[in-house]
Amino acid sequence: MWYRGRVAELEPSVEAGLVAQWRELLARHAAAACLLDRELGDKFGLGMSEFEVLERLVEGCAAVGEHAVRVSDLAPTVHLSQSALSRLIARLEKAGLVTRAMCKEDRRGIVLTLTEAGLERYHQARPLHREVLELTLGGELGPAC
Repeated sequence: MWYRGRVAELEPSVEAGLVAQWRELLARHAAAACLLDRELGDKFGLGMSEFEVLERLVEGCAAVGEHAVRVSDLAPTVHLSQSALSRLIARLEKAGLVTRAMCKEDRRGIVLTLTEAGLERYHQARPLHREVLELTLGGELGPAC
């Protein structure tokens, strides 16, 4: 276990500073997540996590011109449980934004591929995503929902 009981060694002002930083991080995350979900949902039918999966697929194999990635490689990057990711992928697949297939090299794996519709939706939503990030992370901290 990494915890070594160091909190008792912190000066009160240092401890207070850490707690303030933590609360600021939580507030910015809440503001960004809420605004992303609302704005992306209203304008593009995507939640924050759906957009993140599309973006990871765009980044996944962009060098070779494919937008595909193994679900097992994607999972740790999107910070969702396995079941939540599976449900999210099912929604994206139903919307025609991704396809799922067995991995050709390893039949136990699943490969997720971005469709043309998914790529188009990603490119449409990306400017709004970046605007929300600038507003909530780079600029004034807006209210969380």
